[in-house]
Amino acid sequence: MSLILNHVYHIYGEDTTLQTAALQDICLTINDGDFIGLIGHTGSGKSTLVQHLNGLLKASKGDILFNGQDIYDKDFSLKDLRSRVGLVFQYPEHQLFETTVFEDVCFGPKNLGLSQKEVELRAYEALKQVGLEDDFFYQSPFELSGGQKRRVAIAGVLAMKPDILVLDEPTAGLDPKGRDEILGQVKKLHDESNITVVLVSHSMEDVANYVNRIVVMNRGRILYDDVPKAVFSHYKELEEVGLAAPQVTYIMHKLLEEGFPVRTDATTIKEAADEILRVIG
Repeated sequence: MSLILNHVYHIYGEDTTLQTAALQDICLTINDGDFIGLIGHTGSGKSTLVQHLNGLLKASKGDILFNGQDIYDKDFSLKDLRSRVGLVFQYPEHQLFETTVFEDVCFGPKNLGLSQKEVELRAYEALKQVGLEDDFFYQSPFELSGGQKRRVAIAGVLAMKPDILVLDEPTAGLDPKGRDEILGQVKKLHDESNITVVLVSHSMEDVANYVNRIVVMNRGRILYDDVPKAVFSHYKELEEVGLAAPQVTYIMHKLLEEGFPVRTDATTIKEAADEILRVIG
């Protein structure tokens, strides 16, 4: 289920004195099974980009193809696209509105015209997929913690059985434990069901630990699109656009400067530890 953006532009306030180019000449292919980290400083175009993936925003210029069909064709169903490309916003409160958690997760599949039994089975399965205990199913979603609300919002999208899951800063405002739990569940979903994931994040450590491909945005353009090791090898260039590599990247470079013959392409703590043990062992 490929999603292709072909020379996409998005202009806010087009033909006005406030005209701003949020996206410029974006060419991007999202393939089956990808786990993509989308990074960039505030205002780089990340959130604008992901809202094009399921047609919430319409490109000012360019084409977006889902399974080879232009999503802007008159006979293309945007409703179908939004069930296949699920978007979880940064603030889950924006997506929660029913009186109980279970009813909230049922809302999406119910609108697909499914039987009540199928709707409830999907909701139950989705809540289990995100690791939410049965005790929370009939509570108000607004009584939950921040991390639990994120899980419910993700479950509401998963209940639609999307091919692509798009997460816009899913760990914003969470403590380290909550962050690791959410991302661990997302990684498990990706590995077990081969769902395609696009993760928008400002945390280089999170991106390095979970994704297999990184897309770096800067001023509405794609600066890099490559595997993590290749992207983080440009750590000085990333710093110039307000980003950074994971801390272990700097540690490995410092060790090399101090005379230790280590490789500097480690992007996770485990990789760095293995490399240091190799050198001193």
